[in-house]
Amino acid sequence: MKKASGHSPLLLLSIVFVAANMRLPITLMPPLLDTIKQTFHIPTALSGLLTTIPLLTFAIMSPFIAKLGKRFGNEVIIYILLIVLAIGSAVRIIPDVIALFLGTLFIAIGIDGGNVLIPAVIKDHYAHRTEAITAIFTMSMLIVGALGTGLAGWLIARTTLSWTLGLLSIIAIINLILWFPNLHYRQTHDILTTATATAAPGDSPSVWRLPTAWLITLFFGLQSLVFYSLLTWLPSILTTQGFSTIEAGNIATIMQVGTLPAAILVPMLVRYHYGVPSILGLVFIGLSLAVVGLLLPIQSLLIHMILAFLIGLGCGASFNLAIIFFTSKTQTGHQTADLSGMAQSAGYLLAAFGPLAFGLLQSLTSSWISTILTIAILSVILVLCGISIHRRDTIMQQKTQ
Repeated sequence: MKKASGHSPLLLLSIVFVAANMRLPITLMPPLLDTIKQTFHIPTALSGLLTTIPLLTFAIMSPFIAKLGKRFGNEVIIYILLIVLAIGSAVRIIPDVIALFLGTLFIAIGIDGGNVLIPAVIKDHYAHRTEAITAIFTMSMLIVGALGTGLAGWLIARTTLSWTLGLLSIIAIINLILWFPNLHYRQTHDILTTATATAAPGDSPSVWRLPTAWLITLFFGLQSLVFYSLLTWLPSILTTQGFSTIEAGNIATIMQVGTLPAAILVPMLVRYHYGVPSILGLVFIGLSLAVVGLLLPIQSLLIHMILAFLIGLGCGASFNLAIIFFTSKTQTGHQTADLSGMAQSAGYLLAAFGPLAFGLLQSLTSSWISTILTIAILSVILVLCGISIHRRDTIMQQKTQ
C-alpha cells in the first residue's frame, strides 16, 4: 500500500547506492579505453562514444523521466530504471562490440533515473535537511567514481575485460535489493500537487520558459562537458606527455579523489554570504588555471598529481553547486524534478559533444593543446554563469536581486 508520508529506514543507504551506480559504470571506462580499442579494434573517436552515449541518453530521457516520476512516483521509476541498469551491466560483460555499446545504452537509461529523480526524492523526504543529504549523495558519487577509476585500472592489469566489467557491476544488484522497500513510500502527482498548491499558489509556468532555469541548465551543461571530457581523455593526455599507463591512471585517480573535499566544502560554504563566490573561485582555480597547467613542459609526477587534485576540486565544486542549485532555487519537489529534468536534458546534450569533439580535435591536430585551452575558456564561462545564478532568487522569480 502506498504511503504519502515518511520513508523507508533504508532510504538514505539506498540513495548512497544509487549514487554509486550513477558514477561507477562511467568512471570505470576511461582506464579501459586502450584495452577496449585493442580488443575490438575500434578507433579513438569511436571509443569516445562510450562516454558520449550516456550523455546523449541523459539528454533525451531526462524530461520523460521527470514526467514518469510525477505520474507513477519517483521511487517506482527509479526502481524500474535500476533494473534496466542491471540488465545493461550484464549485457556489457558479453565479449562483443555490439553488446558493449548496447549495454552502455541500457546502463545510461538506468543511471538517468537517479540523475533526475534523486534530487526530488531528497526534497520530498528530507525537506529540512536537503543540504546535508545532498552532500551525502554527491560525496557517495564522487567516492565511488574515484575508487572505480583506480580499481578498473588495477583489475584490467590482472584479469580480462569481461571480468573487470562483471566484478564492478555487482553493486547494481545490491541496489535493487536496498531500494525495494522505498516502493511503499512513493509520492505521486496527486500528493505533489497539494504541496505545490500550498507552497506556490497560482499558475506555475513551464521551467523551459524561465531565464534562471536556463542559466542553471547552462551551468550544469558546462560543468558536465568539462568533467566528462577530462574524465575521458586525461589519461590519454598524460600518456602523450611521457607518463606510463599506470602513472596516467594514478594521476586520473587523484583527479577523482580531488572531487571529494568539495562534497564537504560546498554545502558548508553555500550557507554564508560569500560562500558561492568562494566556491566559484575554486572552480576557476581548478578548471581554468590548473587545466592550463597541464601544458607546462615539466614531466613531474608530483606536479601533475597536484594539478589533477586541483582539477578534481574544481570539478567537484561545480558539480555539487549545480545539484544545490536544483534544490535551493526551487520551492517544491515537483519543481526540483522539472528543473532537474530540464537541466540534465539540455545540459547533457551540450556535454555529449565534449568527449567526441575533443577526440576528433586531437585526431585532426595530433595534439591536446587545443582541447586544454578550450576547456579552460569554457570554465571561465562556467564561473560567470554561476555568478549570475547566485544573484537570482528562485526560478519562479524573474528579477535579479
